[in-house]
Amino acid sequence: MRNLLVCLCLLIATACSISYKFNGASIDYTKVKTIMISDFTNQASYVNPTLAPEFTEELKDIYIRQTRLEQVTSNGDLALEGEVTGYDFTPMAVKEDALASQTRLTITVRVRYMNNTNPDEDFEQSFSAYREFDSNLMVQQVESSLCAEIIEEIVDQVYNATVANW
Repeated sequence: MRNLLVCLCLLIATACSISYKFNGASIDYTKVKTIMISDFTNQASYVNPTLAPEFTEELKDIYIRQTRLEQVTSNGDLALEGEVTGYDFTPMAVKEDALASQTRLTITVRVRYMNNTNPDEDFEQSFSAYREFDSNLMVQQVESSLCAEIIEEIVDQVYNATVANW
């Protein structure tokens, strides 16, 4: 009886399996083999000249690192294009002297995603993220590090919305 119980437990344990993909991608590589990522442009009222190219490169990098998709310059099974639409500084946390003690940098990117193997998944959506910094600091002191953090967060949002079915 005890052997039967052990065998039953082993059978159940081996019959039940859980599959995890550590990169988060859920791509059917039998249908989807390529991705085209167009250069994003900067349409924000304040133009940071390095922002759009840095965003485009980070976006390409995440698909290289976390998928097996081949990047192509035209006719991809998947396609991403868009523009930076917002680059805004907002005063936050006003002190007793009516001056802001914190400033928020918000970046917004509009993305158009086309899945040429399954057009039902196509979308156009804006993604944004922000970081706050001490208003005593000059923008030039923190801008590049804040932009890098914000770009990384938005790229993760885009990646999750396109190929990671969470």
